[in-house]
Amino acid sequence: MARRPDARSSRGSTRGGSDPRRGAGAPARTAPAQDARSGTGSRGAPSPAAPVQGGGIAQDPAFVLLGECGRAHGLQGEVRLKSYTADPVAIGSYGPLTGADGRRIEILSLRPAAGAADILIARIAGVSGRDGAESLNRLGLYVARERLGAPEDDDEFFAADLVGLAVVDRAGHTIGTVRAVPNYGGGDLLEIAPASGGSPALLPFTRDFVPEIDVAGRRVVVEPPEDLFAPAAPRDPDAA
Repeated sequence: MARRPDARSSRGSTRGGSDPRRGAGAPARTAPAQDARSGTGSRGAPSPAAPVQGGGIAQDPAFVLLGECGRAHGLQGEVRLKSYTADPVAIGSYGPLTGADGRRIEILSLRPAAGAADILIARIAGVSGRDGAESLNRLGLYVARERLGAPEDDDEFFAADLVGLAVVDRAGHTIGTVRAVPNYGGGDLLEIAPASGGSPALLPFTRDFVPEIDVAGRRVVVEPPEDLFAPAAPRDPDAA
């Protein structure tokens, strides 16, 4: 799960989640709407397109999003999988999952993919060729919320419940949307995609920067720095 501490933390990169609930020994957190509780969420890689919304499961509060299938990997039926759990490979420890279209998804094996900690190469039961793997592309993978337990306090959230929430300032002006809840080692962050388009920005998930969270109302209120979406300053090649 994602924890929102009181202390202001410095902005920076973080790594992504493992279980829906984050915390020692607890399940890892997750990302997109109706997901598991995040303690971290997605990591540095760009978030995939929104999962297929078949069967209405994505809107069912009884289910939490743990991950999402991506494109096929190779010719033997393997598929790229983005995990929203605090420990990416923990997604394989929940047993059979439910796809956004209602189908039963059983993960047989997982191994890390090159380039991003939260991207895995998965083998799914019943999928043996590239065409079958491609049929899973953009399919969200869910687990029954009752299997995750409840947050231990009011400042813990499933990352999945935070992903997709509207981000507004104190005046109610829309700033963007929560795209992921990464944690690169310095605390949980909200990855916010700006409403006007462009590159996302990271905001520390603390009470100072995120004073109000309304999961039921599908929004978070933030106190963003003025330069939240400012492009990074070019690096001085002469700097040491």
